[in-house]
Amino acid sequence: MTVPVVTAVRMSGTADRAQRPLLVLGPSLGTSAEALWRTCAADLAGACDVLAWDLPGHGHNTSVPEDGFTVGELAAGVLRVVDEVVAERGDGDRSFLYAGDSIGGAVGLQLLLDAPDRVAAAALLCTGARIGTAETWTDRVDQVRRQGTGGLVAGSVERWFGPGFTEREPDVAAALTGALEGASAEGYAQACTALSGFDVRDRLTEIVAPVLAVAGDADRVTPTAGLAEIADSVRDGRLVELPGVAHLAPAEAPAEVARLLREHLLGESPIPPAGAGPGAEPAGTDRYAAGLAVRREVLGAAHVDRSLAASTDLTRDFQTFITEGAWGSVWTRPGLDRRSRSLITLTALVAGGHHDELALHVRAARTNGLTVAEIGECLLQTAVYCGVPAANTAFKIAQGVLEDLEHLDDPAGRPSPEEET
Repeated sequence: MTVPVVTAVRMSGTADRAQRPLLVLGPSLGTSAEALWRTCAADLAGACDVLAWDLPGHGHNTSVPEDGFTVGELAAGVLRVVDEVVAERGDGDRSFLYAGDSIGGAVGLQLLLDAPDRVAAAALLCTGARIGTAETWTDRVDQVRRQGTGGLVAGSVERWFGPGFTEREPDVAAALTGALEGASAEGYAQACTALSGFDVRDRLTEIVAPVLAVAGDADRVTPTAGLAEIADSVRDGRLVELPGVAHLAPAEAPAEVARLLREHLLGESPIPPAGAGPGAEPAGTDRYAAGLAVRREVLGAAHVDRSLAASTDLTRDFQTFITEGAWGSVWTRPGLDRRSRSLITLTALVAGGHHDELALHVRAARTNGLTVAEIGECLLQTAVYCGVPAANTAFKIAQGVLEDLEHLDDPAGRPSPEEET
């Protein structure tokens, strides 16, 4: 496989970069990373080490492969760039956060499938597991090769922006259409061809990392139904629809998108679950809100929402206590990443003999990016310091959970208080 050249675009400063999580941003077809993500990335730069990438023939990337490329090859190119950045950061953590719009979202899906141990969480905006049809992309290729990218501007403005956006934000619109006019016709055509062959609808159930799917209610290119399919099919997905937004959400609603990314990727505040019943969101503190967001991301929104719905007068205060105390006070701290916290938690649960909790947190460890081999190494370590009988039981529990995860989501049912932390 020939990996196309994917050009990295640094969108945050380099000071203390290794102390911040790495966030990778993907572009939309016909845009540059800078034009699409500039304002949104500026909002995220204080909390993340922000890296973006440009498509071949777009933005800062002047290279166009002779033989074209697939979405899978783009994903491989992104991983190559990320590996270089990880080496520069020198922190030893190879995982990263990802957000991408349109074809950038398609690459995000491919990364989640091809490198599940690398992507800790992802936000997929204005995209789909299948975008358009082979016929529509063939027509677009013919058009750009006849007219150049300048001939695409009028049609792209209609597709890209929600009602009144070009009047409200003429400079942003001009930067994006300028990026389109400056893009290589051949690079654009090759990206269209890549999208014509992209279809991962039958593989969405393989994705285990937390996924936020963001749709624009005015988007005719990738309507909400396609984002809903992603959110409903992956193991831990959620859908948000932005009013008045069309196809370029990071540029059309940068503050709202930045807020959503902070919530989903960093756990800064909750995204309320659709249809949450009474007691699901008590009038609480910021600590409760942040803890609930992280708890949903680590344990799965469906599991946590079932727990909240099942709370009673006896257990409701306990639910608030663990959400604020464990999740809002400890799991939200920046001093350790979630992979490390999962390793520590597994060890403590083996030592304490908390078997129901251990099963729950083996699932959470996979969500947080630990591989099966890493979980095995952790349990082997417990044999030395917690005792062989304790490790023997832990291996049996983990084996059962990991086998279930190959076939099933967490089973439905009323959880017991012991399963909640």
